[in-house]
Amino acid sequence: MTGTTQDFIVNRADLSKAKWVTGPAPDDIALDKGQILAEIEKFAFTANNITYAVAGDMLNYWSFFPAAAGWGRIPVWGYATVVRSRSSEIAEGERLYGYFPMSSHLIMQPEKVTPGSFLDLYKQRRELHPVYNTYTRLKSDKASPPALDDLRPILNPLYTTSFLIDDWLADNDFFGATQAVLLSASSKTGFGLAFGLSQRRPQGPTVVGLTSPGNVEFVKSLGCYDTVLSYDKIATLDAGQPTLVVDFAGDGDVLAAVHRHFGDKLVESTQVGLSHWDAPRPPSGLPGAKPHLFFAPDQARKRMEEWGKDGFDAKLGESWRAFAARAATWVSVERGKGPDAISKVYAEMLAGRINPAAGNILSL
Repeated sequence: MTGTTQDFIVNRADLSKAKWVTGPAPDDIALDKGQILAEIEKFAFTANNITYAVAGDMLNYWSFFPAAAGWGRIPVWGYATVVRSRSSEIAEGERLYGYFPMSSHLIMQPEKVTPGSFLDLYKQRRELHPVYNTYTRLKSDKASPPALDDLRPILNPLYTTSFLIDDWLADNDFFGATQAVLLSASSKTGFGLAFGLSQRRPQGPTVVGLTSPGNVEFVKSLGCYDTVLSYDKIATLDAGQPTLVVDFAGDGDVLAAVHRHFGDKLVESTQVGLSHWDAPRPPSGLPGAKPHLFFAPDQARKRMEEWGKDGFDAKLGESWRAFAARAATWVSVERGKGPDAISKVYAEMLAGRINPAAGNILSL
């Protein structure tokens, strides 16, 4: 191992400001007994990662991989290889899948090690949610076929959220809604939820996708939505039906328009994403159900208690494989390598200029 370690950090108060910083050479990083040093191989970057940054303080995402005061390392999903180990259970050369920073390396502390996974309980991550701290040991992983290697970090974390929203809505009998309206229907979490809801036909609610005019044809091509409209067509929707809205965009003006159109018939208003990070937040006092944020780990915890972890993993795995088989025809993988390529994708994603049919896999 040569050279220095690298970290991509963003200004927590102004996400448009970002930079690369260097650290010690990997060989010079001190490891305590039981710790490992992972070299990050590649990771996906999607609008979901912008949500992690926007909600970094509110949902504690900045705490996973701390940076200098006022700065943060955005979490991403990807792959890493163990390049140094002082753990008796994790060998050098082992490949991992999970939650990493936008960095070249990460010190980890594997505990509760099983043949298929471990928890990273490195000091600042010890008290954080195990949904994010669980890492898959790929040598014994059978949940995701090798053919889906690149699609997995692009879609699987998002689909886990989609799966949990779908399950949570069904668990609550869709709050009595006969119509589900999804905002930012072209987002990967959005069409993951639409896929799940479409599997419930004809019992579940009809699914309406709202998107920008340029994405209407793409969203229609997915075949998961009963109706696809651009945002300026909200007023054409049937306001007499009990309706729920799931907002993946975070544009307060659009969400307010939905609330005002449906009024008291809007029985549930769930906010999931904040991909439109610089858009206004919704005003207070809107008619209909009060908007609230969905936190996926809460539903995951509930189901793990009810189904057991193995049962939860089995249900999620079965659903993921069905979705991935369809999504492989929807998403084209675009690869970028090096700091400049990563910085460029970040800036374009922040500005909302990413093709919804593209999935970005990045590496240093």
